[in-house]
Amino acid sequence: MTHPAHGAVTLAEVWRGPFLESAHQGHAVVCDETGQIVQAWGVPEAVVLPRSSSKMLQALPLIESGAAAAHELNTEHLALACASHQGAAIHTEKVGAWLDHIGCCDDDFCCGPQVSRDHEVRDAMTRAHEVPRRIHNNCSGKHAGFLTLTKHLGGDPTYVAMDHPVQKACLEAFERMTEETSPGHGIDGCSAPNFACTLHGMARAMARFAAAPDDSPQGQLRAAMALHPELVAGEGRACTRQMRAAGGGVAIKTGAEGYNIAILPEQRLGIALKITDGGTRASECAMAQILVKFGALDPNHPEALAYTNGPIQNWDGLHTGYLRAAPALL
Repeated sequence: MTHPAHGAVTLAEVWRGPFLESAHQGHAVVCDETGQIVQAWGVPEAVVLPRSSSKMLQALPLIESGAAAAHELNTEHLALACASHQGAAIHTEKVGAWLDHIGCCDDDFCCGPQVSRDHEVRDAMTRAHEVPRRIHNNCSGKHAGFLTLTKHLGGDPTYVAMDHPVQKACLEAFERMTEETSPGHGIDGCSAPNFACTLHGMARAMARFAAAPDDSPQGQLRAAMALHPELVAGEGRACTRQMRAAGGGVAIKTGAEGYNIAILPEQRLGIALKITDGGTRASECAMAQILVKFGALDPNHPEALAYTNGPIQNWDGLHTGYLRAAPALL
């Protein structure tokens, strides 16, 4: 298998005064609804793990199986199923209510306990000498979806096992939407399998989400994410900020290690990108510029500028440089 850094191009740059101090390289692909590449940077056929950017694909069986309808899940549930949330109260309270609704508890989760990334929650728990629970895991919404599907299918509690009906359904949905046979998988931070594919395959899948009818499973997930950006990530996070700024039903989802996707229903396009050094700052910058390039984000919107040409400040508040999209993306 080709090393993911092979053929990568510079997608984001860090400037300090007149000096190019750092450069982030990667691959990016934009596909139309037919699966054809509209534009690409780097190597479209590079095979990588999409990490949490694939959560919409993992959530498809929840709807397609009838589990979502049977358990009367709403748009908030569907957004959380696609989320990498902060572990803020708005997230844990809604996931907790979901668990109660399906007759499950924190111990039923297969994801590990994680310290909340929400400062208020984290500090309050520290003062109260409370330990993190599994519900604080940024993937607990996805796992609530897995548990709901497990209940519906009648599977055993080990729903992250590769031979479990839940993961078999996830792999089938993943390969169907990417139109690729996955060459393998890794185990994600939340203990669930994460299937590999090309950047082209993921962009193709996201374009299919973009062009899907509103009442289809893909359309429902796309709309839920766009309707509840605060649940998909959280306050201050790029996914939430960029979705709010873009409007128009755009869905954006980051993944670990510099992966990122976007679903553009108005343009009927899908975007997938990977920064090969794993830098999240670079993937957020590059994604914002591609959104601008294809008309999904106003280039002069403050949230666009915060990522495409974001100032870097030192501890004294002085502007010392910029994180900028590379010229190749302009």
